[in-house]
Amino acid sequence: MKQIPLFDPSPQIEAHRDEIDAAVNKVIDHGQFILGPEVEDFENRATEYLGVAHAIGVNSGTDALVIALRAAGIRQGDEVIAPSFSFFATAESIGILGARPVFVDVDEETYNLDPEKIEPAITDKTKAILPVHLFGRPANMVPILDIAGRHNLKVVEDCAQSFGAENPGTGRQAGAIGLAGAYSFFPTKNLGGFGDGGLIATDDEDLALQCRKLRTHGSIKKYHNEMLGYNSRLDTLQAAVLLVKLKYLDEYNEQRRAIAERYNEQLKPVNGLRSPVLAEGHVFHQYTIRILNGKRDAVRERLTDAGIGTAVYYPIPQHKLPVYQGLYPELPITEKLAGEVLSLPMYPGLKEQVQEYIVETLVEIMNKV
Repeated sequence: MKQIPLFDPSPQIEAHRDEIDAAVNKVIDHGQFILGPEVEDFENRATEYLGVAHAIGVNSGTDALVIALRAAGIRQGDEVIAPSFSFFATAESIGILGARPVFVDVDEETYNLDPEKIEPAITDKTKAILPVHLFGRPANMVPILDIAGRHNLKVVEDCAQSFGAENPGTGRQAGAIGLAGAYSFFPTKNLGGFGDGGLIATDDEDLALQCRKLRTHGSIKKYHNEMLGYNSRLDTLQAAVLLVKLKYLDEYNEQRRAIAERYNEQLKPVNGLRSPVLAEGHVFHQYTIRILNGKRDAVRERLTDAGIGTAVYYPIPQHKLPVYQGLYPELPITEKLAGEVLSLPMYPGLKEQVQEYIVETLVEIMNKV
């Protein structure tokens, strides 16, 4: 069998190639490449889909976090509680503003921020909580919001991996329940573009206005700059592609969940391996298993030799990265997961026979290592 990538965008692209080509050509023809009409159209469609009042397109998921946190009032010297088990953009977005990330451990089943670990980490400098909906599984937002309410803290959701996920028990989309949600449209995401892109979602009118100012050099009216901002606008071409793909997002996410269900069923009897829980609202940006007993790297190496793409998200927790070396205490569950997690191929259009080969190969390897 040929090489199997961890992610392959081609099935989605080929399925909707004519629509995508027409959308891109329309932008080329009208020539409004910066904040063209497709950007506003996509923002409007996103507000409808997410069930929020405002959506602001920016040029990356990282900028969505930075701008949302800054608009929420995070400043130099503040503290923001966040999980360490996440991509570096989570902590980086806090630090760029001069604030300090306060890392707490995650729940071993969900990989998300453990609400029970939050309150002991709150100090008089704490201003916000930044939960991450990791791998497409929504964090446990009800107790997080309860804690935030009791301590007068802002909640900004890192939704880079969870567009289309729904928070259990709330009836609301991930990113639509806190003060703001920050999304990424990196090509591998559930709603992925043809390059970088991001979005901030909120029901707060003042925060939305601040975000719109910050993305365009601190101004709403051209040449009337009110603050130091950023050049962070969602490209019109990306918005055009995203408009097409948003129409099929629920279908894509249903495919991801079906793939996860097949993986779970076929891997159920395998010793030394733990599969993710098929929780309500989970949209499986990644399908991430755990290889126990210190065998993860050996298993991954043999899968690579068999032509099967895998990834480790994340091999070094944020609190252990060089930029923070020696500054934070141990986080036992986070560090345990970092040594065990392994993501298998996951994308809409992954054929069942290919998935069967992945499972058969993995089972064979697990029986030998």
